[in-house]
Amino acid sequence: MKYFKFSYIAILVFLSQILFGQTLSSNLSNTTLALGEVGEYKLKIDNLQAKDVVAAPKNELLPFHFEVVSDSISKQQNEYFRVVKFQVFEEGTFKIPALDIKIGDQIQKTIPYEIEVINTAKKDDVINDIMKNKQVDLGIKDYWELYKFYILAALVVIGIIFLIVYYIKYGRKVKGSPKVLTNQTLKDLDRLKKKNYIQNGNYRMYYVELIDITREFLTKQYKIPANVLLTDDLIDYMKGSNIISEQNEKVIEEIFQRGDLVKFAKTIPNSDMMEKDFNDIKTMVQRSTKDVEAEQLRTMN
Repeated sequence: MKYFKFSYIAILVFLSQILFGQTLSSNLSNTTLALGEVGEYKLKIDNLQAKDVVAAPKNELLPFHFEVVSDSISKQQNEYFRVVKFQVFEEGTFKIPALDIKIGDQIQKTIPYEIEVINTAKKDDVINDIMKNKQVDLGIKDYWELYKFYILAALVVIGIIFLIVYYIKYGRKVKGSPKVLTNQTLKDLDRLKKKNYIQNGNYRMYYVELIDITREFLTKQYKIPANVLLTDDLIDYMKGSNIISEQNEKVIEEIFQRGDLVKFAKTIPNSDMMEKDFNDIKTMVQRSTKDVEAEQLRTMN
């Protein structure tokens, strides 16, 4: 009776594996290949039941000796099929080890393979030319066809070098001139205006972006570390350096201090105040070129 019961359970387990388990199989097209010959490694999972399959990424399934030609993966609800075409360019015996394939929560292994790669060419083989070499006289056109790509490449390199030298000598000066920086900042302020923060009452984002634009401008126009200094430290730095006029200095101090209060929710500005601060910063930016020109004259003297 016990034997019958054990046999019954074993049969049930066996049937459940057949009916509900996943079947992993692999196949190798040939265990002997010539150098550079294309071989195929196939991987198949039946009765997948829509489970996830985790294997090596595409083009990385086989060891590094195998040069992958193509790696195609097809996955349906009950079947996973992968075909890897490969070549080997070294003589010898190479192994495809047992690969771990995760199916759902279970890990299954493939069958390991060995592949022998041989050189089909013989050492004593003689390679004969089909016809004897002929001496051909080349003209200017022929030399141009032979070397035109090298000549064009050399001209491109010379052109790039010329552009780099020109940019270093002239380009950076023009781009970094006070007027160019002023115009760029005015464009940034116009973009801020178009976001309608004032009309929507979004005063916090308005002051955050207004002060960020101003800090970036001060850093580039006046060459002061405005983008890393706290408000109080920046004000002390400006007063100690005398780079910025008192008029512009006063505008920056008032608006930056108000901006800090707004960011920490200690004050709520009205729309008139926000408009005034915007116009004051814009005017300060426009006046800045005079500060820079005065500093340049002072340095020269």
